[in-house]
Amino acid sequence: MTAAPLREVPPLLMLEVYAAGAFPMAEHRDDPTFGLIEPRIRGILPLDGFHISRSLARRMRRGSFTASADTDFAEVVTACANREETWINPALMRLYTALHAAGHAHCIAVRQDGALVGGVFGVAVGAAFFAESMFSTRTDASKAALVWLVDRLRFQGFTLLDTQFLTPHLARLGGIELPRAAFRKLLEPAVAQRAVRFGPAGPLPDAASLLR
Repeated sequence: MTAAPLREVPPLLMLEVYAAGAFPMAEHRDDPTFGLIEPRIRGILPLDGFHISRSLARRMRRGSFTASADTDFAEVVTACANREETWINPALMRLYTALHAAGHAHCIAVRQDGALVGGVFGVAVGAAFFAESMFSTRTDASKAALVWLVDRLRFQGFTLLDTQFLTPHLARLGGIELPRAAFRKLLEPAVAQRAVRFGPAGPLPDAASLLR
């Protein structure tokens, strides 16, 4: 954490924080402040090493999930924070909302039978995407969101998908850990590619075509 907790950071300045290798996090939902974190060991999901299980592929091919990009940002962030313990406090909610309005924060929303059941959101700087949080209320919905996210990032020319930390969930999808110095070597050229864009908002390809 930063030595002096922060209450607000201008959105464009926060992009420079991400580009330098740190990210914001609050202690809990009622914390009025947040700190900036740069872990000694960083989790990433290599875009060329991402893999899904047969069971997830079967579930997605059944057509029970649909997905869209940047159409439910506030709802996805709120759902990510809707758990017993969360690091997403009101200050960070405002920050992500401002970054989204400025075109720098994005989400993938997954629906089933019309209901929002999973999603992931994060911040894009150049060809780096910093995944902040994801949620799921149905089996495999958050994993499906990552499948659609990785497909979008590959298609748009992103080179780095940062997951901050490595969880067993992410490890099963191909996530790995890197020392801080190794992460920075990947980060520097990625954030320098300022022309990369996340892409248009709207419906994403159906799972059957996505998994061919």
